[in-house]
Amino acid sequence: MARPDASVSLSALARIGFSELSEAAASLAELESLLDRPRAGLLDGMGAADPDAAVRGLLRVARRDPEAVRPLVDDAEARRTVWRVFGASTGLAEFFLRHPAQLSVLGEPVSALPSADALRSRLLAAVDASDGVAAAGDDDAVVAVRVAYRRELAAIAAFDLAHERPEDAVPAVAAALADLAGAALEAALAVARARLRASTGHDELAATRLAIIGMGKAGARELNYVSDVDVIFVAGTADDAVVSEARAIDIATRLARETMRALSAIEVEPPLWEVDAALRPEGKQGALVRSLVSHAAYYDRWAKGWEFQALLKARPLAGDPVLGAEYIAAVQPLVWSSAAREEFVENVQRMRERVMEHIDPEDAPYQLKLGAGGLRDIEFTVQLLQLVHGLTDETLRTRGTLESLDALVDGGYIGRADAATFAADYRVLRLMEHRLQLRELSRTHLMPRTPAGRRFLARATGLADSGDAIWARWEAVRREVREIHTRLFYRPLLSAVAGLPEEERTLSLEQAHDRLAAIGFRDPAGALRHIGALTRGLSRKATIQRHLMPIMVRWFADGSDPDYALLAFRRISERLGDTSWFLRMLRDSSGAAESLTRLLSSSRYIGELLEWIPESVAWLDSTERLRPRGAEALDEEARAIQTRHETVADALRAVRALRRRELLRTAMGAVLDVLTIEEVATALTDITAATIQAGLRAVMREVVPPEDAALDFAVIAMGRFGGGELGFGSDADVLYVYDANGVDPQRAEKLATKIVAGLREHLTDHRLPLELDAGLRPEGRNGPLVRSFDAYTAYYRRWSLSWEAQALLRAQGVAGSVKLIARFTELADSIRYPDMVDLQGLREIKRIKARVEGERLPQGTDPRRHLKLGPGTLSDVEWLVQLLQLQHAAQVPGLRTTSTLRALDAAVAAGLVEEEDAERLRAAWLLSSRLRSAITLLTGQTSDVLPADRRQLDALARLLGYPNRAATQLEEDYLGVTRRARRTFEHLFYG
Repeated sequence: MARPDASVSLSALARIGFSELSEAAASLAELESLLDRPRAGLLDGMGAADPDAAVRGLLRVARRDPEAVRPLVDDAEARRTVWRVFGASTGLAEFFLRHPAQLSVLGEPVSALPSADALRSRLLAAVDASDGVAAAGDDDAVVAVRVAYRRELAAIAAFDLAHERPEDAVPAVAAALADLAGAALEAALAVARARLRASTGHDELAATRLAIIGMGKAGARELNYVSDVDVIFVAGTADDAVVSEARAIDIATRLARETMRALSAIEVEPPLWEVDAALRPEGKQGALVRSLVSHAAYYDRWAKGWEFQALLKARPLAGDPVLGAEYIAAVQPLVWSSAAREEFVENVQRMRERVMEHIDPEDAPYQLKLGAGGLRDIEFTVQLLQLVHGLTDETLRTRGTLESLDALVDGGYIGRADAATFAADYRVLRLMEHRLQLRELSRTHLMPRTPAGRRFLARATGLADSGDAIWARWEAVRREVREIHTRLFYRPLLSAVAGLPEEERTLSLEQAHDRLAAIGFRDPAGALRHIGALTRGLSRKATIQRHLMPIMVRWFADGSDPDYALLAFRRISERLGDTSWFLRMLRDSSGAAESLTRLLSSSRYIGELLEWIPESVAWLDSTERLRPRGAEALDEEARAIQTRHETVADALRAVRALRRRELLRTAMGAVLDVLTIEEVATALTDITAATIQAGLRAVMREVVPPEDAALDFAVIAMGRFGGGELGFGSDADVLYVYDANGVDPQRAEKLATKIVAGLREHLTDHRLPLELDAGLRPEGRNGPLVRSFDAYTAYYRRWSLSWEAQALLRAQGVAGSVKLIARFTELADSIRYPDMVDLQGLREIKRIKARVEGERLPQGTDPRRHLKLGPGTLSDVEWLVQLLQLQHAAQVPGLRTTSTLRALDAAVAAGLVEEEDAERLRAAWLLSSRLRSAITLLTGQTSDVLPADRRQLDALARLLGYPNRAATQLEEDYLGVTRRARRTFEHLFYG
């Protein structure tokens, strides 16, 4: 509020917000003189976004007609309105300069917006219309329409600018602007009828029906201050006896052209906006006006997806209301079935991308409407969600963006938080757009580039205190909108729901049983019970499940075991209860729902773990969370667990839970093709090692008293565990070694035995077994379970057999004393990498291999189908590689590795194996390894035999990335790969 006399000082003007202080002071002095009012009084209530522009504009009007201005500045409320309007809109200031008499509108109360009926009545009255025909059709009538329109526009702006929270007023203001556009079209049509009256018979004109359909923002009642008004013209005859339909179309076309000219052509009073009919059938190449039948025929046969999206907001705006309603009734069924068209969702997504591609790169950072994070992101997202889910849900068949957001929330199609953010950001963006357009009454959607422009926008919107702050607000809104848009607009569920066959969009109990059986459920009655349990009720959770279920059932059916998958999904849903994130993630994530259905229908191993650890479903929202965490991170977590628990039992119960969780993570990554077989093997090895390490630390703390702390103990990994080649369901082959290190030998042996017993007891997991198998120890299962280092040394130096040296090729320390592991490794190296080759030992290994093939195969098993012992499978490749290591590792350092494939690569590099032979061996080893893990993942049980059942084979093929119904192809590939590997093995192993 300005103060007396002091308000005229330059410093006072600066405090009010003036920038050009000297000019403002001079203008105020002149205004004081013209109006005969003191400057302090004139400035009382000054609250303009641009005080300099406000004073300049009002001064120009006062110079022309001081009497029109004086009553307004004398009234406190009217004076505030004048300053707000003139300070926000030089365009309206120009209008009042042309028509000072219209200033009186700013003296009217601004407490409410006019209704659509009131606006229509006032604009028709401006042209003295009767029965839809203006008193005259000349240029004066056109000017009268435009002046009346701008007068009402000023009243709407006055209300808008007076609002304490203008962003909250955006929906009402936008609706009033759309109603005003409709009223202008009605008045322009009345003028057009008057203009045609001279050349067209009265009866023909009266019998010609013309409806103007509002499209886009005009149809949705969310229009801007300055915007093209998109329309479609539909016409017909009220009486064939008076005027034929063809003649009526001709008359209506002339009426449409004259209506457009009245609002858009150059006249004394500037045009209002362009009446754009480009959304009509065939666009600008098509007829301007068509009959209702012609429209319906076009949309039924020829229309593209984007045309139905445009019709989403269609509403009768002016002209014949009955014909307009008939048009809407005719096109609405086509609109709401359009999403079922082939690639509809993808086409809408591409259309949005094309809009982005055509933005001038220089404008892109400033684009409020078309750019990333702008209004179009919100509008396209909402419209796509409406069109897809509106196929079956009539509550979504709304026009306006904000009301449609509310409907989507009520229907459970979008989360409350996302919808609230979208709605708030939409209001902010529309408010910015309104203020920018209002300033010069020009069509713009660009943020200001200059500091002065941003400062004006900050003051005009009230959204920020400075130009920098309004830009920061814009950037924050952009980021927020873009993130939600990207997540929702590219939702895989949208394409999936749109692509559902019509009979599957709803699941009625009467039809669902047969449909479930037809798409692959073996127990459709049970499936119906699960679906009913998930979708029954009025809760939001049940509502979202009802939206998800049709497409998830289809995805379950695409898997190998849809019945189990649906059951597991029900159990997981019930376990997660009312957690807010679960169903929201399935609905909104970029692929979580489809990934979950794939996991559950492909793997009982994963399904059972997910039932125990349901919160792990959250990992599906990001592939990064499905990647192994690494040995260091696992060890760190295991150590942290142990510090939080006082007893060994509690600590290792938590460690077992850690192991289950990480095995589940790895299994999910494997099935979803996030991980390679090599990454899976490394991850499983790291998990097993971390579990044993944690177990050993806990057990030693409990078993070994402080006075015996010098005792060293270590666990040596053997077999596939030592080679870092574990698969799902693999045992952990180990050796246990200790060194008394000054402790009494007998006591050390007793403590070591207790440590082993403690490990086996506390690491036993009945849910997900971890078998610590010491069968590869000296003397096999007849030898002691744990030995001292000296005992190992003595045995290996004097008594070890060739197979024991062979077993040591995979030995690698994984837990316990680092010093002891180093000593054991040195001992093992001396045995497994001998300087002198023991030819007798090599012959013995070949003899044992032949015997194993005959004796260890389970009775009745087809040898060709045994993944471990069968011809050309794991044992062939591993025994051949190990034979080469025993022969050549002393001379070829690359062979000194516990990894089968790394040793095979080293053998190739050393010229011991041809690359072609190695490739055959590698392919057989990898396929056999993948199949062993796949069997465990599929069934939840460990097996080394490739099943003969075609259904299981097909399921395994899917897990390995084959197409559906590829059982025969997988079987042929496996038999062919192993047959070729066997020939290579026999040539290289037996010579």
